[in-house]
Amino acid sequence: MDINYTAVLPEIILSLVGICIMLLIPFIPRQRQTHLGYLALAGIVLAFFGVALGWGQTDLAFFEMIFQDDFGQFCKIFFLFVTTVILLVSMNYLEQEKLFQGEFFALLLFATVGMLFMATSADLIMTFVGLEVLSISTYILAGFKERERKSSEAAWKYFLLGAFSTAFLLYGIAFVYGATGSTQYLQITEAIQASPDYSLILLVGLGLMLVGFGFKVAFAPFHAWTPDVYEGAPIPITALLAVASKGAAFLALVRILNQVLPDLSQQWQAILWPSAVLTMAIGNIAALTQSNIKRMLAYSSIAHAGYLLVGLTAHNYLGTQGILFYLVAYALMTLGALAVVQIVGCREEQHTSIEDYNGLGYRYPFLGIALSVFLISLAGIPATAGFMGKLFVFSAAVQSQMYGLVVIALVTSAIGIYYYLRVIVS
Repeated sequence: MDINYTAVLPEIILSLVGICIMLLIPFIPRQRQTHLGYLALAGIVLAFFGVALGWGQTDLAFFEMIFQDDFGQFCKIFFLFVTTVILLVSMNYLEQEKLFQGEFFALLLFATVGMLFMATSADLIMTFVGLEVLSISTYILAGFKERERKSSEAAWKYFLLGAFSTAFLLYGIAFVYGATGSTQYLQITEAIQASPDYSLILLVGLGLMLVGFGFKVAFAPFHAWTPDVYEGAPIPITALLAVASKGAAFLALVRILNQVLPDLSQQWQAILWPSAVLTMAIGNIAALTQSNIKRMLAYSSIAHAGYLLVGLTAHNYLGTQGILFYLVAYALMTLGALAVVQIVGCREEQHTSIEDYNGLGYRYPFLGIALSVFLISLAGIPATAGFMGKLFVFSAAVQSQMYGLVVIALVTSAIGIYYYLRVIVS
């Protein structure tokens, strides 16, 4: 419970490097500010070493505000890897789009700090702080191409709906505090176990927190912002929102539901079961009609949030392990697909229609093969990482005897194969 700087060393490193970048910006010519990406990359490498120093330790730090455990360390490695890929892609993208603003790299690092705090938080207040650090950074990054109407519109939509959902989350935390007398995870668990007659206040708090997290994860019915924001945001930020931001909110929710509120599993399973069905159905069916590949991948990400919800609803060890595997597989597939979209899109993302991919395999065989592999894996075709991820989360649901949910998941997965193959055929 003492102050342990090793537990937050990656966050400290990234914060200091982000601040250094902000201080250096006024002294570097505009056309050379993309070189600050190398400084950001060095900070991420140092953060990896910070994670390695704390690996294998199990403790609570900063007065029970921060967890230091294997789950948190795995999450940190995941987020740092995703940020590294997005950073490398962004450096070329900023040069291509003539966006010579070094603030991009500082905001990307600050967003990563928010993700790391969300994954290792042991207190609802700390979870909220991490979420806000992430959110404020991504609100700005979504509208980074301020000269384009779609990008500005995406930022405003994301900001307004994000602020609205944040209010729900904060009210939920307040209700949980009112029912249990604490915001610390361990004390909340003890308070619930001490009085098994759950109060209405506690259940209301649980519902409100699910609404707040639902927006960030983009599961139905809180998904409506996703297509417009993903389409309007710069492609590297679309990847950040689809993979890292979604993953941070989902992993924080996994920790809260499985470690803090397992005694309320019947209540939150009753909420997540229909939400998983709606999310898978809406995501896959809506993606069928999309002509813009970024919007198609946006609806695809909604569908994948539904598959992750299947693993969470199962509420067992296999479900948690399946979620971690699925997130890694989904990250690799989505980052790869969006990297190809960026290359094909050229300057100002002129070629994002699915029709623009006609004959791509003949013109650029390597890009065609790479995109096909990523889309086949997203579709969950056997022998791919996407298939193994779905196998794990669906098996977890079968283990919990949720056969109806698994049948619906299989049917929606079959629907999803069509729109992925449509791009490959093109």
